[in-house]
Amino acid sequence: FSDEVVKRALDELGGIDILVNNAGASAAMPFESITDEGWMADIELKLFSAIRMARLAIPSMRARGGGRIINITTVGGKAPGPNSMPRSVTRAAGLAMTKALSKEVAKDGINVNTVCIGVVRSGQIGRSAAARFPGMPLEDAFKEMGKGVPVGRIGTPEEAGDLITFLASGRGGFINGASINFDGGMAPVV
Repeated sequence: FSDEVVKRALDELGGIDILVNNAGASAAMPFESITDEGWMADIELKLFSAIRMARLAIPSMRARGGGRIINITTVGGKAPGPNSMPRSVTRAAGLAMTKALSKEVAKDGINVNTVCIGVVRSGQIGRSAAARFPGMPLEDAFKEMGKGVPVGRIGTPEEAGDLITFLASGRGGFINGASINFDGGMAPVV
């Protein structure tokens, strides 16, 4: 699949300047309940997909004089809680990959950063809100979820998009190897 996506981008767009790795699912459960298959599925989806896409995109970025790779992870990779595996482990690996890769490709004008997403309006968070607050209208459930966020609400996709767009732009050119929390202040770590 990765090969097809990159080939199509090269054929139709002439090259790759920006790669946003944003694959995931909320696989979080107690450690003892995770099978080897569960671990491998999460590692494949969240870590190896980012590895493959970066490996395929970097040659085009290098040939074009630079680029941006932005990995979307979660704050759980920095501050894992109980019952947060395998997600927290694969996201921590994504953070390490971001930092190491940023140092390898900076000389080629390629910046690599991570955005650690918190609670943001999405289909996934909508399903979580519906499960936590059964029978409550979705907007009310989102408001309830926002009460646990220091800024008093959950984030919007537009706000996340603005941050990602900034990192992808020329104005974000001096930001490299960074891990930026986008969580309304929820994470106990910087």
